[in-house]
Amino acid sequence: MKNGKDNMDEKKRKQGKSSREKGARFERELSKLFNEYGFNTHRGYVQFKQSDVIGLEGIHIEAKAVERLNPWAALQQATEEAEKRKDGMPAVFWKRSRKGIMVCMSFDDFMTLYKIARGKGYDANTNRNCFEPHQAERGDNIPGGV
Repeated sequence: MKNGKDNMDEKKRKQGKSSREKGARFERELSKLFNEYGFNTHRGYVQFKQSDVIGLEGIHIEAKAVERLNPWAALQQATEEAEKRKDGMPAVFWKRSRKGIMVCMSFDDFMTLYKIARGKGYDANTNRNCFEPHQAERGDNIPGGV
């Protein structure tokens, strides 16, 4: 018969495994979405200390599948890892259950990306860009649509 401490340890172990599996599913989902946009991405390898999703040159991706996110802590983690790995500007992609994906990054990094997008043909007046149309432009997979 197990004592109370053993039962708590078992609950934590199961909860930890479930959380890891949820995170891995989100990383695969995120990679699939990037691939739909024409980027060759895949999940990073934890044992090699890689970004959660790799293949977006210049972006360090930290993926979080949580109901409640502390964006400052998550961005701090992404920033520290991006600096260690020197693999690009940090961005946190997160998703709540049955909700769309959100992105968090520093204001300076956002402005860098915005300036690059403007230089590549993005038209802020029409919300159109130089890339191929994608389902997101129709409002699919966007909370509330557009």
